[in-house]
Amino acid sequence: MLNKLLTALLLIILVVSIGWMINQKDKPASENKILATIYKDPYCGCCGKWGSYMETKGYETDTVLEDDMSKIKEQFGVPQELQSCHTSEIEGYVVEGHIPNEAVEKLLEERPDIKGIGMAGMPSGSPGMPGPKADFLIYEINHDGTKGDLFMKL
Repeated sequence: MLNKLLTALLLIILVVSIGWMINQKDKPASENKILATIYKDPYCGCCGKWGSYMETKGYETDTVLEDDMSKIKEQFGVPQELQSCHTSEIEGYVVEGHIPNEAVEKLLEERPDIKGIGMAGMPSGSPGMPGPKADFLIYEINHDGTKGDLFMKL
């Protein structure tokens, strides 16, 4: 009798565990506390605002202060024409600049064979930036560090 009870209990635990794992896999990135490592200049306030924005979307953030951001851009292979004020690494992808969460979630859901995505400069109305929203053109960053095709327009 005890063996049957233990077997039933273990079976229930197994089924619940599998169900939980499947549920976690299907949740959007914003519900899984994915780590966004943000490399930024210690004196840049808008980068901190972007990090706070990502936290409101459910990401865990780790900010690395760096006096020489050109070194970081080179390390991550960010092309000159896509450079912005901060560089992030999320799930092995480079995310350059004030990228909206919609583009990050698309990147993590589709998992394309690219180095990452970038949006040049500090566009008005982008996450962390004041002003009216402009059209956001987000480009792929190729593995060789060149600007790729348009990834998304928001």
